[in-house]
Amino acid sequence: MAHSALNRLSNKQLRRWLMVFFCALVIPSGVLVYQAYDQLKWEAFHRHQVVAEELASRIDKHYIKLIQEEEQRAFVDYNFLLVTGNQKNNLVQRSPLSNFPVQSSIPGLIGYFQVDSEGLFKTPLLPDSIIAATEYGIKRDELTKRQQLANRVRDILSKNQLIRGEKSDYASDKLGYKMDAVEQTSLSENLESLSSSSHETRNIQNNKITAAEDKVYSESEISTEVTAGQAVFDRLGEQNRDRKKQLHNTPNSLGRVEDLQLDSSFEAAKQAPQPLQIKRKSMAKLERLPRKELSTLAEPEAAPAPAASSMMVEKANPTPLRIHTFESEIDPFEMSLLDSGHIVLYRKVWRDGQRIIQGALIDQAAFLTGVIQASFNETSLAQMSNLLTAYLGNVLTVFSSTENGRDQPGMSELHGALLYQTRLTAPLNDMELIFTIQNLPAGAGGMVIAWVTVILLFILTVGFYGIYRLGLGQINLIAQQQDFVSAVSHELKTPLTSIRMYGEILREGWANEDKKHEYYNYIHDESERLTRLINNVLQLARMTRNDLQVQFKSISAGELVDTINSKISSQVSRAGFKLKLNCSKDCSTRMLQVDPDYFVQIIINLVDNAIKFSAKAENKCIDIECCEEQGGMVVFKVRDYGPGIPKDQMKKIFKLFYRSESELTRETVGTGIGLALVNQLTTAMSGKIDVVSVAPGVEFRVSFKP
Repeated sequence: MAHSALNRLSNKQLRRWLMVFFCALVIPSGVLVYQAYDQLKWEAFHRHQVVAEELASRIDKHYIKLIQEEEQRAFVDYNFLLVTGNQKNNLVQRSPLSNFPVQSSIPGLIGYFQVDSEGLFKTPLLPDSIIAATEYGIKRDELTKRQQLANRVRDILSKNQLIRGEKSDYASDKLGYKMDAVEQTSLSENLESLSSSSHETRNIQNNKITAAEDKVYSESEISTEVTAGQAVFDRLGEQNRDRKKQLHNTPNSLGRVEDLQLDSSFEAAKQAPQPLQIKRKSMAKLERLPRKELSTLAEPEAAPAPAASSMMVEKANPTPLRIHTFESEIDPFEMSLLDSGHIVLYRKVWRDGQRIIQGALIDQAAFLTGVIQASFNETSLAQMSNLLTAYLGNVLTVFSSTENGRDQPGMSELHGALLYQTRLTAPLNDMELIFTIQNLPAGAGGMVIAWVTVILLFILTVGFYGIYRLGLGQINLIAQQQDFVSAVSHELKTPLTSIRMYGEILREGWANEDKKHEYYNYIHDESERLTRLINNVLQLARMTRNDLQVQFKSISAGELVDTINSKISSQVSRAGFKLKLNCSKDCSTRMLQVDPDYFVQIIINLVDNAIKFSAKAENKCIDIECCEEQGGMVVFKVRDYGPGIPKDQMKKIFKLFYRSESELTRETVGTGIGLALVNQLTTAMSGKIDVVSVAPGVEFRVSFKP
């Protein structure tokens, strides 16, 4: 059945059917591989999502800790002086917020500020007077830097309309106080004397200087700090929400979150029941309620007014301090992003029915980088994802892998899968952390599936190609067998017909004595031809069954040549060819281990092949030579002077049933098994056969090792 089915198939039909079978295996296998890889991708997504969730929780806890530290600060910490110990002792010290440079665990903190109920700006960086500054060891250069920082904080708040006021003009003096040239000179001399005099002398000088200096400072404060309504802080959150859609047009925003067009397919798939589903933990919720505290504040009493133009130092008692004890109610901190890009962290404090705003001004980039980027770079997410921070839906920063040397990508590059998105805890609840993945790694399992896929595809491809070659070979073999049967039928029919015809002529006595001898020779030659054909067919049957039985005998090369001469001389001469035999003396005595019958069959087939293909040659001659080549090999050469064999067919002529001519156009007789038998018999006797093109004709070389 299989033989019959192959017989009906053409090469194109075989390819078509194999392609159908190949696709029938590859498509389901591809679907299975895709499903397995997709499951691995989801598991990898979930695994990295857990890492992102833990990282977001760690970042949030870090910010909570920083804000809790600020929440614990007392109301009076936002003043320059604090009352210490028993308030009856009238002892004061500098506030921890008065340190310069500003010391805070909050990254990017610029400075602290306070706005009283009248809208006056104040900062713990500056004391109530210059004399107080000198008393607490603040030098002129440091005081100048403190005022510059205070001016910076006030200017930022003013530009963002949180306070109203004119920009201060401190160009007249390094210390920043408005006064005429005489007062500046006198004040400078008095400050120098203050720094070099003893404590007792300095107390005397303070009485005279305090009034003048406090007057100057108060005038400067009044001219530079103008009231601003605190209502703007009440509207700050609402204003940010109202302008959130306009923030993306400012330098503080990279664009809107919805413009990112992130792929949420993994996030959507996560909502379906999954065997590895882990319930997401929500961010920690802080109970943020107002608190009350008992505060003690030191304030200087009003000093008597000095003489109009007197700046001389006189002995007097130092300015006394009034200690006030009161209860204050402090609201939790709130956060807002200003138009300038700065972050303001502020709270409302109620004292004696009046409201005071206290807070800190923070640089946005340092605030986000100092906590988020540092934590992000410590995780594996930094190698394959981006971390975006957004405020009210506006993208502020993008943190990418620093090890890969990538610059901050633009909005057009921020695409991929949404890994995780969450909000921070209040007061940073308007800020979001968004993790995106452009190339989600499937991990070690993905590599295994990839290699299995490649190997499976390779095996299927090679296997189907091998099956195709095998099927094609079988189709060609069937075709050749059919040609062989046709050729054998012709080869058997021709000698049998000739033998029968000449036998009838001889039996009937129709031939004279001269013709009888010719007819007998013809019958003999045809019978030998028939014998060779039958022997070849029998050898072919043994060869296909791997049943070649070689009987080795030790025989000299000269004896083999003599045997050849006796077997083929008459065949060559009756074919009209001349036979030339040559065997060197050194080679004739060499002993070989061969099967004499197989050897003779090899030479007879080569000679028969030479006679058939050089029948129309001008030089009808067959040369057989025995010689010794390098390595001690004994070579038997059979050469004709016919048209030769094309180079592209020299490797094909030893194939079974191969014929260089088409069955429809060929002019020579034969079955196509002669040279295949020669090759098999030579190999069975551990020999080697080769064909060489010589002009004119072709030469076959059969080599044996003694």
